[in-house]
Amino acid sequence: MPNQTSVTEFLLLGVTDIQELQPLLFVLFLAIYLVIVAGNGAILMVVISEPRLHSPMYFFLGNLSCLDICYSTVTLPKMLGNFLSSHKAVSFWGCISQLHFFHFLGSTEALLLAVMAFDRFVAICKPLRYTLIMNPQACAQMAVTVWIIGFLYALLHSIMTSHLNFCGSNYIHHFFCDIKPLLKLACGNIELNQWLLSIVTGTIAMGPFFLTLLSYVYIIIHLSFKTHSCSTLHKALSTCASHFMVVVLFFAPVVFTYIRPTSGSSMDQDRIIAIMYSVVTPVLNPLIYALRNKQVKGALRRVIRRRL
Repeated sequence: MPNQTSVTEFLLLGVTDIQELQPLLFVLFLAIYLVIVAGNGAILMVVISEPRLHSPMYFFLGNLSCLDICYSTVTLPKMLGNFLSSHKAVSFWGCISQLHFFHFLGSTEALLLAVMAFDRFVAICKPLRYTLIMNPQACAQMAVTVWIIGFLYALLHSIMTSHLNFCGSNYIHHFFCDIKPLLKLACGNIELNQWLLSIVTGTIAMGPFFLTLLSYVYIIIHLSFKTHSCSTLHKALSTCASHFMVVVLFFAPVVFTYIRPTSGSSMDQDRIIAIMYSVVTPVLNPLIYALRNKQVKGALRRVIRRRL
């Protein structure tokens, strides 16, 4: 069924309607974007160039940094341009493309965080079999799988959304094209789209979240029975602390946004929450991993010395 919409472009209303705040917000989000690119880029460079970090844990960390750079690039450059422009338009297919890549990268990151939790589970609970289970081929296959699943999931949403009929207002009460704001503008039956948003997106979000929690519960139980040393328990759990912080920061706002019914949500509230998982989390990831990980900090220092 071809798309019958009469809307050829959408107008993004952005973060706020207060004009006086636009220049300040531009500077703020530009600084955040530069930190995201620089911080995650530094981790990616270190993971690739430092032989001591050529292990499964840092292979997945490199994937996460790459995802965070791309994830923020989907929304922030357009947002920054709109702060300085009076015409905040995006074409129909440009909007669908932004929606696709946002959900593609976001869902891939959700799945990748679950894979990283599995890596920590194997490293702590099955250390003698770690190199056998998490061999380079298996790690590459897991990484490729989560990227493919994320792409297909986003493709489902972008195709379904592109076939909706938009015959009324073209004002999107958001700073990027997302499914829920577009559903509010659609004419006709959107029950299937809402079902996909609740069930499929809920599964993509909650599935990895619960698997991650299950991994940590099993790690705690395993260590509690296997070791009687508090220092050993603390050391093992500290290796998971950084990952757990990222999981909470990423999943909490995502679940709150997409599990709720579309009709019962506030656009202002959704915009604030969207900033959390699309802007704040990518900028915190390199800080969390670099500041809490001695190997990453040491590798960064060695790379900087070699560059100088």
